[in-house]
Amino acid sequence: MNKKELDELISTGEGYTVEFKEVFRNSISKEICAFANGSGGRILLGVKDDGTIKGCNAENHLVSQIQDLARNMDPCFSVLTRKIENVFIILVPEGKEKPYSINGRFYLRIGSNSQQMNRDEIRMFFKKEKLIVFDEIPNTSFDLTYDLDKRKVTSYLIGTSINNQMKRINILKNLSLLDGKHLKNAGVLFFCRDVRPFFLCATICCVLYEGITKENIIDRREFHSDVLSNFDCVFDYICSKLNTNYIIKKQRIEKLELPHEALREAIINAIAHRDYYYSHGHIQLDLFIDRLEISNPGGLMPGLDMKDLGKRSLPRNPLVMDLLLRIRKVEKVGSGIQRMRTAIKAYGLTIRFDISAHWFSVIFYRKSGGLSGGLNQPLAPIFELIKQNPGSKANEIAKRLNRPLDTIDKQIRQLVKRGIIERKGSKKTGGYWIL
Repeated sequence: MNKKELDELISTGEGYTVEFKEVFRNSISKEICAFANGSGGRILLGVKDDGTIKGCNAENHLVSQIQDLARNMDPCFSVLTRKIENVFIILVPEGKEKPYSINGRFYLRIGSNSQQMNRDEIRMFFKKEKLIVFDEIPNTSFDLTYDLDKRKVTSYLIGTSINNQMKRINILKNLSLLDGKHLKNAGVLFFCRDVRPFFLCATICCVLYEGITKENIIDRREFHSDVLSNFDCVFDYICSKLNTNYIIKKQRIEKLELPHEALREAIINAIAHRDYYYSHGHIQLDLFIDRLEISNPGGLMPGLDMKDLGKRSLPRNPLVMDLLLRIRKVEKVGSGIQRMRTAIKAYGLTIRFDISAHWFSVIFYRKSGGLSGGLNQPLAPIFELIKQNPGSKANEIAKRLNRPLDTIDKQIRQLVKRGIIERKGSKKTGGYWIL
């Protein structure tokens, strides 16, 4: 690496394989550990977080201190060091005996941060992933000359703070997307013209149904471009099929029936966390008259369970996550679930997460406007009765429909769960039901 290459690396910014440190502290051991547990990386001493070069005095005792930190890892590890002008560089290779720990603590690189994991989390992660992460594998089928869409690289750079005047090959290298002459799978997903020749199932399928079952399909679209193009196309497609409410205040305001922010988070979550390595399934969006379901292959990451949902994050595809963070499609690692919940709550709607060993689904329940045609027996008559007679009570509905009260109560709970009706007043004080 020469001075020009160093300047280009600094202008690319911190990320999955690059860390800036203004001064040396023993705490950089966690970055060394995280890089060793990932695909390696570089720590630049004497560089501030904003990329300003402050400089670092790299005396012999500093080299010894850094090597001591590496040797104290379990298992023992070693790093390379060098100095370019007044910037000191620690080169951390990918570890061959993962997982590594320092002072009994385990770290993984997530975006531009080193996150601590407990032993069981990191052991299960490496056991499940077999030390191989899909998006870091070099793709030998992808030809950088013919398959790389340079316009998409340029478009991506415009959305980041990276200097797009650099040579494209150097940018890809600084983003850790190159392995020798081959682009890694993460780069293929972002900068391909058509993903199907490389990953047949890395497509997103959107289906619009009549009613609340999959019996009758009204419309079907499949998107098979790069990650960001697919995201934009899927988001636009879903928005075009949802209802828009018009709110008249001082001026007319258009409001989509589901919050934009929650939809964006759900789609990007499916892209970032889907299992590209083991699963042959694709991301699926199913729009019914009463709900929207967004499903991706791959359940919770090893070491995480339902109590961690929205609190902890362990990306299945760390390079993909890093690229999304740089272009601000992801606001903060681990915040997506809570952002969805908050946005949906503000709309007075409900959301559900359905998670199995191999799938992760987000279910948004839609409002009731015009739903009667999509509700099958026995719910449709209850909906119509409440629609025509707002304020109906359960015993009145049971009498009108000639059904047992216990049965009506169960069916009403189904409509409540879908966000179609709500109670006004308590049961003890003669509460009633409205849409």
